[in-house]
Amino acid sequence: MSDPVIDYAADNLQSLRDTCPMVHHITNSVVTNFTANITLCLGAAPVMAPAEEESAEMAGFAQALILNIGTLDPPLVQSMLAAGRAAGEKGIPVVLDPVGAGATSLRTESARMLADQLEIAVVRANAGEALTLAGESGRVRGVDSHDTVEGRSEALRELARELGCVVAVTGREDVVTDGSRVIVCHNGHSVMGRVTGTGCGATTAVACFCATGEDVMLSAVSGLACYAVAGELAGREVAGPGSFVPAFLDRLASLDAKTLRENARISG
Repeated sequence: MSDPVIDYAADNLQSLRDTCPMVHHITNSVVTNFTANITLCLGAAPVMAPAEEESAEMAGFAQALILNIGTLDPPLVQSMLAAGRAAGEKGIPVVLDPVGAGATSLRTESARMLADQLEIAVVRANAGEALTLAGESGRVRGVDSHDTVEGRSEALRELARELGCVVAVTGREDVVTDGSRVIVCHNGHSVMGRVTGTGCGATTAVACFCATGEDVMLSAVSGLACYAVAGELAGREVAGPGSFVPAFLDRLASLDAKTLRENARISG
């Protein structure tokens, strides 16, 4: 028997590759090359335009916008606000990655301001970041989570309802909620946690799928499922993190509906 969520993901993957939407990244300097390649491998077109003088204009040309606060400074926040407002005016989905929220006041306050002032489609975060935004004591060291969402699904539902958006929390398992529905993706591989930028890459995958999908929550699930299946398959083939990245990009680029249906493990 087919799974309707996996069927949606397979259709969304095909639509993404048929239409090649442009995804505008205002992201951190550590991951620009990696996330641009992830965008290309999934079938979309990346653009990075962080300057406030052009970020809003560029957002108007895109089909999705990523706001990632990983390497943060106040001028970048202003650029994110300008781009986010432009995207909101045109109905372009905005995906917020609150990297390191809970680690410093600048990060926490910036993430909350962006979430409050912009029309966000999806917050993609790790457990510590999400729990911080939910007003709980999320444990974050630097930009890494030392927390889990196990047993805290109601806090995530409440956060989604409060922000009026989908919340997608990645980790050993990926939990996605729109405040009522909860879907869990069980794929992935431990080596992914040993490579810089894999969390940011998950945000990119979510944005790519939101660029073409009509149901924001199922699009977020689609992006995470495809991303985690590719990571799991690549992780089985390699000796360690050094050889993982090229294998992972190859798996993303070659991923098809048949492979997704055979390997995706989703519940909820």
